[in-house]
Amino acid sequence: QVQLVESGGGLVGPGESLRLSCAASGSIFKISAMGWYRQAPGKQRELVAPITRGGITNYADSVKGRFTISRDNAQNTVYLQMNSLKPEDTAVYYCYADHVELGGRVIGYWGQGTQVTVSS
Repeated sequence: QVQLVESGGGLVGPGESLRLSCAASGSIFKISAMGWYRQAPGKQRELVAPITRGGITNYADSVKGRFTISRDNAQNTVYLQMNSLKPEDTAVYYCYADHVELGGRVIGYWGQGTQVTVSS
């Protein structure tokens, strides 16, 4: 079993920054892909940014140039640096991780979510 614990959410004003962290713990063999989703009230959950174990990244068009995803494989941790935040970035942010078990099976895990609110 793998647990994901997120931290770093909060209330900030437009144009400010936040850094989210998500640490995986438990019976870990290998974490492959990690990343962040978000869900705003009344909207579907959307992919913000994934990152492969090798560090290949991708971003939703709405966050390109403002958000940066990174990871520390030794610590099984993924980060999301969010700059120039906008009110439309307000959402619950969820991290995910694909855990590769010893036999090769891949199981996806989710964090509990952290609230990010951008408001003046």
